[in-house]
Amino acid sequence: MAGYRKLGRTSGQRKALLRNQVTNLLYNGKIVTTEAKAKEIRGIAEGLIALAVKERDNYKTVTVTAKVPKKDKDGKRVKEVVNGKKVTVFDNVEKTIKKDNASRVHARRQMMKLLYPVTEVPTEAAGRKRNTKEINLSDKLFDEIAPKYANRNGGYTRIVKIGQRKGDAAMEVLVELV
Repeated sequence: MAGYRKLGRTSGQRKALLRNQVTNLLYNGKIVTTEAKAKEIRGIAEGLIALAVKERDNYKTVTVTAKVPKKDKDGKRVKEVVNGKKVTVFDNVEKTIKKDNASRVHARRQMMKLLYPVTEVPTEAAGRKRNTKEINLSDKLFDEIAPKYANRNGGYTRIVKIGQRKGDAAMEVLVELV
């Protein structure tokens, strides 16, 4: 007997399907799927959340000085003439950033190996490429999801049976983060 469900797909299709569903589960918080797929998704998602919980506080806060271009009231860069050339004027700004330790970087890379990139499109700009932004799901795992489950030992997902699907009578379930 196999150690996993084959879901009637080739290995490449199966991996892509599971990656896609785990990505959607972590991004949206819940998804509706079949029972067999849900049981496979649960193991992957809980492993990622457990990794995020383990590494959530494994970073240093560092203060750095960055050169940022000065901008006018319209949001355009301020330029001044130096030796006959237009040059952008810069301000020095101090920023505090999180610098990941080695094990947290490794955990982040393990997560990104399993998760697809997510692009968020605002509702008013639907259908346009402008104003879209890339969502980093590993950051979401570390900053939002892991603190929620910090003092919980496993069991991060819940599977609730909805009923049979009309077309093929497959058992449909709701998979959600607890």
